[in-house]
Amino acid sequence: MYSNQDLNHHGTMYNAYYRMPNDISLVNNIQKAINAEYSAITCYEHLAKVAPTNDVKEKVLEIQKDEKRHFKEFSNIYRNLTGQQPTYTIIENCPKKYRAGIEFAFKDEQEAVDFYLDIADQTKDSFIKDRFRRAAADEQNHAVWFMFFISNVTDSIKVSRQIENYGAKGALTDTTLTIPQMLTYALQDEYLAQTRYDNILEIYGNIPTFTRIKQAEMRHISELLPLFQRYQVPFPEDLSQNFITTPESIKASYAAGVQGEVDNIAMYDKFLSFELPVDMRTVFQQLRNASLNHLAAFERGLARD
Repeated sequence: MYSNQDLNHHGTMYNAYYRMPNDISLVNNIQKAINAEYSAITCYEHLAKVAPTNDVKEKVLEIQKDEKRHFKEFSNIYRNLTGQQPTYTIIENCPKKYRAGIEFAFKDEQEAVDFYLDIADQTKDSFIKDRFRRAAADEQNHAVWFMFFISNVTDSIKVSRQIENYGAKGALTDTTLTIPQMLTYALQDEYLAQTRYDNILEIYGNIPTFTRIKQAEMRHISELLPLFQRYQVPFPEDLSQNFITTPESIKASYAAGVQGEVDNIAMYDKFLSFELPVDMRTVFQQLRNASLNHLAAFERGLARD
């Protein structure tokens, strides 16, 4: 790989040539490429925050690292061609939601491949030609990854449509509840709550109501776990990520919290209508009462915001 020193030296040799008027189109295209990279860097910062798994987050940040390298290289080329600092402008706004964001990124990466190859064909300079051809290859690789992310989201949607017996909603539609099923639904609903709050706090920052209730929900899990051990019930797989979407605003986040607690309370009301062991009834009653407090907190937040 060329160092910045190589680039500066090379640019100095050809400055006089590339400042000629007939190269204005090349300079303008390089400026456009810089803005595209600047926009991608900003977008992928957001996509990493809303990524559904750590693996996806790490891959998006790895792609962002490539874009930062392109941004630096293109900026250096621009300075050497013009003797001026390029401008940095976000030319397209990144969608807030993960699915829309990765579809946007996939389309953007595909367009970047063609655009960078056009720039490579436009110049006679071997170094600039090489930089943009390499960048085009990177963008093609990025497009493949975003297509992979899209296919995974599609698979998750199919899974979520097939699995209708998860958490409180599953419990409320189940006509035959056993002790293992009740414990499983209860823990699944705690998984959902944790994932929902993690997502909201990651996107919108520290919201005291959500931070406090998230900590309380973690205590709920610790109260449920001994019952699994006592009644020899296997721990359910955490599939909550398949059912969580990012609310469009803080107000919508409070509304999601309200609905989650309403479902949770209804689930425990249904459980408590059965004949239960004393220890299980005690835990379910405590969790129901806590959910009433959480519901009131979310309703206050919804009214305030």
